[in-house]
Amino acid sequence: MSQLFSEQAKLRAEELGVAGQVKFIHGDAAGYVSEEKVGVAACLGATWIAGGVVGAIELLAQSLRPGGIILIGEPYWRQLPPSEEVARGCLANSISDFLLLPELLASFGHLGYDVVEMVLADQDSWDRYEAAKWLTMRRWLEANPDDELTKDVRAKLTSEPERYAAYTREYLGWGVFALMPLRGAGEEQTVGLPIAQRRKTVG
Repeated sequence: MSQLFSEQAKLRAEELGVAGQVKFIHGDAAGYVSEEKVGVAACLGATWIAGGVVGAIELLAQSLRPGGIILIGEPYWRQLPPSEEVARGCLANSISDFLLLPELLASFGHLGYDVVEMVLADQDSWDRYEAAKWLTMRRWLEANPDDELTKDVRAKLTSEPERYAAYTREYLGWGVFALMPLRGAGEEQTVGLPIAQRRKTVG
């Protein structure tokens, strides 16, 4: 992540008057464990830092105090893509990258966690998130007509609305899931299994 984003976050915290209540650490999140146990440990949209959902939960659990909550932000399939080509159109590497929502929820239980809350994006909120990028690209093109990236950004702006409407909007969902460890349960564990095998286990 760019250092610029960290600086912007610090400035925003100052604007809101909460700078003394938060701490920003800029660094590699892979393998990061908090020095002090925390009540909430979150990884939103970046489970790849630990090799996927399983690894991210294992990593976050190392920073969690008893009774704490893990937040996982993760895509899921709203409906299973009919082909690998469609999955790639959603910017996934393959269909096996993500699970259907019921499978994803079930997988948390198999990993030893209760799902205690979730917030899901709907298509309207997806639209707002994606379409905002198009205006940003257009404004950037107007301000940087001679930049070396202009050709690539122009091509992206031309193709993205159609790609999004045809693929991501129809097939890909997004949610934040609140998890609490099961207490003394003997649920089947799938830690370390590839996603394709986990789908078979929880499906």
